[in-house]
Amino acid sequence: MLDRRPSHDDLVDHLVRSTSLQRGEAARVVLDVLAYFDETTEEFVRRRHRELQAGGAVNTEIFERIAAELPHRAVAPPELSLRQLRRIVYG
Repeated sequence: MLDRRPSHDDLVDHLVRSTSLQRGEAARVVLDVLAYFDETTEEFVRRRHRELQAGGAVNTEIFERIAAELPHRAVAPPELSLRQLRRIVYG
């Protein structure tokens, strides 16, 4: 059976040529970047909430900051209210 995942060998090769990364490291970077851009809005909100909360921020600050960050994502989601952000995190 054929593996249907797209190959990113050309990008890995480019990173190896243009940086000091070894092939395995470059492949890992490519996979990490792809995973970052695969993250849904809900996953991003939950992840950022955890990160900011672990850094000592309170929910009022956290949700305002997440709301400010969302429009700057590679594919910006529709604008979400602070209430919608809370519902993503807490259900």
